Amino acid sequence: MMARSLALTGMALLLSGCTTLTNYFSGGEDNAEPPAPLVEFETTANIDNRWTRSIGNGSDEQYLKMTPAIAGDRIYAAARNGDVTALALDSGRVAWRHDTDEPLASATGAGSGLVLVGSSNGKVVALDADSGEPLWQQSVSSEVLAAPQVADGVVVVRTVDGKLTGLNADSGDQLWIYDRSVPALSLRGTSTPVIHNGVILAGFDAGRLLALELSTGKPLWEMRIAMGTGSSDLERMVDIDATPVVRNDIVYVATYQGRVAAISVDAGRMLWNRDVASYAGLDVDANNVYVTADNGHVWALEQISGASVWRQEDLQARATTAPVVLGPYVAVGGIEGHVHWMDRDSGEFVARTRIDESPLLAAPVSDGESVYFYSSDGELAAYTYK
Repeated sequence: MMARSLALTGMALLLSGCTTLTNYFSGGEDNAEPPAPLVEFETTANIDNRWTRSIGNGSDEQYLKMTPAIAGDRIYAAARNGDVTALALDSGRVAWRHDTDEPLASATGAGSGLVLVGSSNGKVVALDADSGEPLWQQSVSSEVLAAPQVADGVVVVRTVDGKLTGLNADSGDQLWIYDRSVPALSLRGTSTPVIHNGVILAGFDAGRLLALELSTGKPLWEMRIAMGTGSSDLERMVDIDATPVVRNDIVYVATYQGRVAAISVDAGRMLWNRDVASYAGLDVDANNVYVTADNGHVWALEQISGASVWRQEDLQARATTAPVVLGPYVAVGGIEGHVHWMDRDSGEFVARTRIDESPLLAAPVSDGESVYFYSSDGELAAYTYK
């Protein structure tokens, strides 16, 4: 299982054109940095596994971040085999399950009464959130890895070829398309767009964040978060693969081999930036921004300035997920199915739980009372604290 976990970790950096960062693969003569050993510590937090449910075949041993979505009192999760499942947040009871008959590849989107998923075949499928009944299906330009998003009658779809497409939420008909060129070399993954007050905030390869008008797809402003440096395409990669987070009209975004930045949504003005590179993602609370760095370290930065609060270094090379905040704790998942719980103020470990032995690839999600982790083998687990 360990070998399989490391192989999946290597696939995190699959590149377009079937190019790979081979030093992240395991098997045979492996020159990748080994994961740091799990440290021992005194457990001081009482973490409760409320429920765990199996969701299809998960990501089917492929590097797919099939993050679930929360809407209302349900959580919606998809699996590679085409299954989409709706479960009650409080009990994990299955409300419905639908087989889309598509090789699903994306994270799940939910809102406006819809559940939205995308496939490797470039299909977007919309289901009724209450019943799971199929409403429409639409072809887009290429594979969909990011969660489709919906607001104000528009479904926004990000595809791996650099396009952003607006679809009619009622019919699936195309409303507009924004085309952005893709660099010769990029990470296998796309940032999920965020919709905020009628504005789409979308991260692209080459380290750029764009704001676009939701109704038309018209660009409003563009900000370069990081500039690629080095002599090779590999060294110059500064993709935005992490999902931006918006809080109080400020968008927080991270780039691979680049930096974390805070930008005003209205003006597109850079407020601060820090040289902390991330492709996994970040989370924000009232005071801090929490970031999982490329090397597995977890950082806490001051929300108003970007100054360092703490850094947890004991997860080096463990392919940790984006962080999630729950009460006084910050949690991340890892390559062997562990969830690592840290004190929000100090970064010290307070607990460690485990879902199964498969890698946790999908970003965790929270409803404020529990956090939900989804393993690559298809186990969806709800945690809270006492």
